[in-house]
Amino acid sequence: MLDKQKKQKLIKKFQTHIGDTGSTEVQIAILTAEIEELAGHLKIHHKDHSSRRGLLRKVGERRKLLKYLQRENAASYEDLIIKLKLKQAKQFIEKEEDIDEIETEVTHHKDEGDE
Repeated sequence: MLDKQKKQKLIKKFQTHIGDTGSTEVQIAILTAEIEELAGHLKIHHKDHSSRRGLLRKVGERRKLLKYLQRENAASYEDLIIKLKLKQAKQFIEKEEDIDEIETEVTHHKDEGDE
């Protein structure tokens, strides 16, 4: 568990305005620090299943908050991902035109390889 000083530093670093302690950015930063701490603990104590369950719960909560932040404030999401050095989830292609473009490129590359 994070001590008060570490938590206060994270809050000051990621707050969106003075007095902000519960914004999405702050919550994600705190969860990330707790996840890193738990991951280190589990490397040493690999049979600690209750801590593993807590870690998975925190990862799920962070994922939900990241999804919300991406939907509501994309610029803040991008900035936070860079600051926390997190991997971005791959985006699924939803439009049929994009799929058609990719299929044409793939068949075009295959045709070039045959020559």
